Amino acid sequence: MRRLPIGAVPAYCPGEFWDRTPEKSLDGPEVSPSEAPGRGILPIADSSLAARIMAAHSMAEESTAEWKPGDQMNRTDRERLFRCYPVLEELPGDLLGKVEQTSRLVQAPAGRRLFEEGSPCTHYPLLVEGVIRATKCSPEGHEILLYRLNPGESCVITVVALLGGSPYPAIGAAETGLTLFSVPRSLFLEMILGSSPFRVFVFQFLSQRMAHLMALIDDVAFRRVDQRLASRLLLHREPITVTHQMLADELGTTREVVSRTLEAFQESGMLRLGRRRIEILNRHALDRVHRAEA
Repeated sequence: MRRLPIGAVPAYCPGEFWDRTPEKSLDGPEVSPSEAPGRGILPIADSSLAARIMAAHSMAEESTAEWKPGDQMNRTDRERLFRCYPVLEELPGDLLGKVEQTSRLVQAPAGRRLFEEGSPCTHYPLLVEGVIRATKCSPEGHEILLYRLNPGESCVITVVALLGGSPYPAIGAAETGLTLFSVPRSLFLEMILGSSPFRVFVFQFLSQRMAHLMALIDDVAFRRVDQRLASRLLLHREPITVTHQMLADELGTTREVVSRTLEAFQESGMLRLGRRRIEILNRHALDRVHRAEA
């Protein structure tokens, strides 16, 4: 079992075309980008592009230190994985053995990009610790939160890409420090075909997330920002310790719009603003905003 930097290289120069062979780039010896031609990792003819990648790699060296080869899955790893994903115990014996032999341990700090929109999707994550934040980004740089992935759940963005053989349709980042086991695409497809319980598990999450995303589209298209912000604040546990930018990302709007709306709520006596802190003073009034007609 090896630790794998999912999407690490595309993140250095987002928007470039990366023609790489996953099996070689993941399992082969480490090669610097400028030495990669012919190896299927990064066929780079442009020396300036190679220089950009190497510069980015140097700056990121410290933050990528945790992506190192690990040992084969041990008993503790196995118990931890099955505790979060009990459905794996229902896999046929041969598939279960492959999961234990070929899964890779991935650890990432908070804020680490796990995959970029448009980057190749080659592995299925089994998250055992932490939270993954899935977002969509506009050309202007505004993000909207699609969903959060918690331990024991299935990442539908990855499922859609793996089943369709397509790139990632969105961005994935570690919201907290995280640990996951990464299953190669070929094995994931074998698990889908060879295990009815696992297939049901994956498609149940796909159905649930689809319903959530339809509700999100309805929210963005037909509800005002103040209604959506009031709804979001009522869902947070108090004290609410988030930044205006974090709320803006969740709502798919700008920080300035969120700040103006929060200030209006404060002037109306519904809440009190502090540094990275929001205290709700009148939940009933906030709820009336949430329930108001658009």
